[in-house]
Amino acid sequence: MIVLEMIKIEHTVFALPFAFMGAFLAARGIPGISESFWILAAMVGARSAAMAFNRLVDREFDGANPRTEGRALPQQLVTPFFVKIFIILSSALLLFSAWMLNPLAFALSPVALIIVLGYSYTKRFTAYAHVVLGLALGIAPIGGWVAVRGSLELEPLLLCGAVLFWVGGFDIIYACQDEAFDRSSSLFSIPSRYGIRGALIVSRLFHISMVLILLGAFYYYGLGWMSYIGLLCVAAGLIYEHSLLSPGDLSRINAAFFTVNGIISILLFVFVGIDLCLFV
Repeated sequence: MIVLEMIKIEHTVFALPFAFMGAFLAARGIPGISESFWILAAMVGARSAAMAFNRLVDREFDGANPRTEGRALPQQLVTPFFVKIFIILSSALLLFSAWMLNPLAFALSPVALIIVLGYSYTKRFTAYAHVVLGLALGIAPIGGWVAVRGSLELEPLLLCGAVLFWVGGFDIIYACQDEAFDRSSSLFSIPSRYGIRGALIVSRLFHISMVLILLGAFYYYGLGWMSYIGLLCVAAGLIYEHSLLSPGDLSRINAAFFTVNGIISILLFVFVGIDLCLFV
């Protein structure tokens, strides 16, 4: 349980539906059982490695931040050595899963690993670390597509862009909690650079960009009416998410961050999946 809490296993709901959305689009329906299994395994490996690595390299900052001082490493509930072994095993799971899928998936897996691990250092030198996190999750649909097709084409890149702006937008919201700490610790973020009000505006712009990219992508994919209903649900969810927050009141940030965005990713996958399986 300590390890699952450390890597926030429940946050897998953010990226996993988009990985399978990429796979469904590539298959124009339901991908094979073997492909689906190894996509799932690769996602678990990549995300577990990324979260554990983040906890490892940020353990001193986490220990100094009142919001995160209760995490496993600052509390010495796990050792750095254990976390390092966990990262190695999780990374190996990603690489092996990609190898089981196809040659291109295996060739690209080290690139994916560099991106998801490298994010943890970006907040030390750029306020736009949120964009890198968005890219780290945005490559999930690319991975799903490559897993099925064994080739890289334009279609998953559009979905990658949408996920990038979606994740970047809600990560900016989440980072508002640490605005003061980031400034005092010389860490970079949109909230620490532009303040809470400015950060919320940037977050809204990111989420508008997500919806517009998805609109264009669905037209390009030739998807049907079910997918557009899913997109309307996404837009409504994002509007509700931003209605929960204001520069003077961030008390509902957990609902805005996890609950709403988890529902958004699942709903969109369900509607697009039904569309591809039954109507397209």
